[in-house]
Amino acid sequence: MSKSSVSKLVPKVPGVPGTSRRQQYSASTKRALVDVAEELFTENGYAATSLDAIVAGARVTKGALYHHFSGKQALFEAVFERVENDASRAIQRALKGRKDPWEKATAGLRAFLEVVQEARYRRIVIQEGPSVLGYERFREQEERSTFANVLEIVRAVLAAGTWELDEDLTQTFARIFFGAMSSAGESVSGAEDPVLAAANVETAIGFILAGFQALAEGGVELPAPTLGGVVGTTSGT
Repeated sequence: MSKSSVSKLVPKVPGVPGTSRRQQYSASTKRALVDVAEELFTENGYAATSLDAIVAGARVTKGALYHHFSGKQALFEAVFERVENDASRAIQRALKGRKDPWEKATAGLRAFLEVVQEARYRRIVIQEGPSVLGYERFREQEERSTFANVLEIVRAVLAAGTWELDEDLTQTFARIFFGAMSSAGESVSGAEDPVLAAANVETAIGFILAGFQALAEGGVELPAPTLGGVVGTTSGT
């Protein structure tokens, strides 16, 4: 890490009404630790990043680090949560104000594909997240931040048709789409040419969305779940 990068991460104590100077300094210290950890985890990976390097970069003591975090894994989780939340906000910005469900879905997809090409997202979320946090914790964190965006898109797409779907089926659609997006993110992140891989993903999911649009505009009923060997239909009629 360069000296210029480190100097930007030195804790500052801004004046915040309603908080003591100690509270402000504590918050600044915690922020500096997360800033440095994010940079080092992105550059070197989790295993190759030591707590000594993190506290040196943040110019704080190990005691200060342990005041805020139980250890390296807890600090990684804070970084992971920040990166995921930033990704979620980026997708939300792309969705904001879009009324047309197909434009909303395409905009959300493109925003997501831009996110997964970022170095910090690739390294911290896709490459390191599952192994450091464990699969269950990884999925829990991921769903907490990005699943809501997927659910919003799926609700808009399904509302474009005449279908009346219960919440369980809507959630099922969202989870299938969320799984496809997660898999697509991994393929883009690990590709030799991420830009080409992202374009291929956009094309493939674009076909799926076009299929849903044709069904919606054609008034086609969705098949209902098979019950007792009889297949019904799901519609608003």
